[in-house]
Amino acid sequence: MRTRLFLAAAVLMLMAAFTATAYAGGDTKLNYKGVYTAWVQSQHEFTLGKSDYDDRYVVQMLRLNLDFEALEGVHAITRFDMGQGWWGVDNADRTVNRTGKIGGSSLFDYKDTNFLFHVDQAYITFDLPNAPIQAKVGRMWYGLGNKLLLDNNLDGFQFTIAKKLHVGYAKVSEGGDGLSDIDNSSDDGADMEDADVFTAQLKGKAGDAGYELFGLYYSDKGGDDGTTYMPNDINYFRSRFTPHLSQLTAFGLSGNYKNKDMGLNVVGEFNMLTGKDEVDNTTIDAKQLTDINNGDLSGFNVYLKANKSIGPRFNLGGVFGMGSGDDDLTDGKGNVNKLRTSGFFYITEIWEDSIMPDEEGITPQGLGAPNVRAYRELENSTVMQANANIKLTDKLSLFGSYTMINATQAIPNWMVNNNDTPDDASDDFTEIGDESATDIGTEIDWKLVYKIYPKLVFAFRGGFFTPGDAAGYLINGNTDNAETAWEYKAVITLKF
Repeated sequence: MRTRLFLAAAVLMLMAAFTATAYAGGDTKLNYKGVYTAWVQSQHEFTLGKSDYDDRYVVQMLRLNLDFEALEGVHAITRFDMGQGWWGVDNADRTVNRTGKIGGSSLFDYKDTNFLFHVDQAYITFDLPNAPIQAKVGRMWYGLGNKLLLDNNLDGFQFTIAKKLHVGYAKVSEGGDGLSDIDNSSDDGADMEDADVFTAQLKGKAGDAGYELFGLYYSDKGGDDGTTYMPNDINYFRSRFTPHLSQLTAFGLSGNYKNKDMGLNVVGEFNMLTGKDEVDNTTIDAKQLTDINNGDLSGFNVYLKANKSIGPRFNLGGVFGMGSGDDDLTDGKGNVNKLRTSGFFYITEIWEDSIMPDEEGITPQGLGAPNVRAYRELENSTVMQANANIKLTDKLSLFGSYTMINATQAIPNWMVNNNDTPDDASDDFTEIGDESATDIGTEIDWKLVYKIYPKLVFAFRGGFFTPGDAAGYLINGNTDNAETAWEYKAVITLKF
């Protein structure tokens, strides 16, 4: 029944869109754009040999952006996905999966991204009369800098003042399905209080350079029950030993420089974070979800990417990135590198490339996906990459890169102990060992792109990740397995 309602809503929306376009006498104008993408993906040894990992699958997505202009300066905007999912999985019975947690779509954990219709954004935007202010209200995209700190669709409002200053507020979590703000934690119940985020950005240009000065403040008041929205309630595993986010303040500066005469393009960012973890963790559970700390959080990210044209068909580039890490998983300050992201920050094909199934993407991809739980973005990583791109013909280009990855802070080994009572899972805990390492590994990637038509592109891409001891410690807790992880993808994309 619910699937039929979703289909009916999709059909009505499309009918309304085309009616608005066809009706010449109406005041509403429609602008649209979209993308269809499908890819064959083959992944191997993503647990570094600890378990059999030999997965091949096909994924597709059709995404539409609709902009209804009611009158000049007033718009209603939505973005939705249709037929999004794995081939052979996207029509699985949702009722069984949601109650019994079986079948392919249970991987998506109460999300609608694997079914026939899913709305990502729905908001209005309008210019305030007699003021240089644009307002947005609804569910929309929130992002800062290069998507290292924040990259998510959230519910709230945003204001743009004089096209330079951007301020926003979003309700990240209402706190409970009953919409109650009551703290029942003293009665061994749930703390239903909310989580909110405030953002600010100042953007500008100076000649060939652009800049963005940004900041955010996040507060989750619902931690008295021993859990917070992040990481406990976002319905996927992040990397191991993650602190609770009770409060987070972050500031940063990103910039870009592009000189066509020199053929030079540079992008960079530096940000700093500080916060509080008000949940008093005394142990790390068997799933290694949370960190033990003294209640204080801090962290930073540094990112620099440069590309230089060497003639009309050849381009050389490099990437440097560094993110802070935790030097003690059982004491001291906890480490934090972001609020929440969708995984679209890209450096490598395998190590940190991990578009999440319950965010914007529709399938786990790199080693940072929930089933492997390596780092994402620059968390506790120091990355150095050299890359090159050559235009073989007017329609065919080849990109290649070599990346060295180290841990900013040494990663210790760990093991799961059953506390001499293996039948009682509640007694499981994680024991941190005395060994540690910083060599995460090296990666070689490629991407071959062929433009069938200007808006229709085929790509064959992939890579090989050779793990170091630190990758084994992070992913498996030990260095017993060190197989090379590799994958390839064949992707076809139509933009319109």
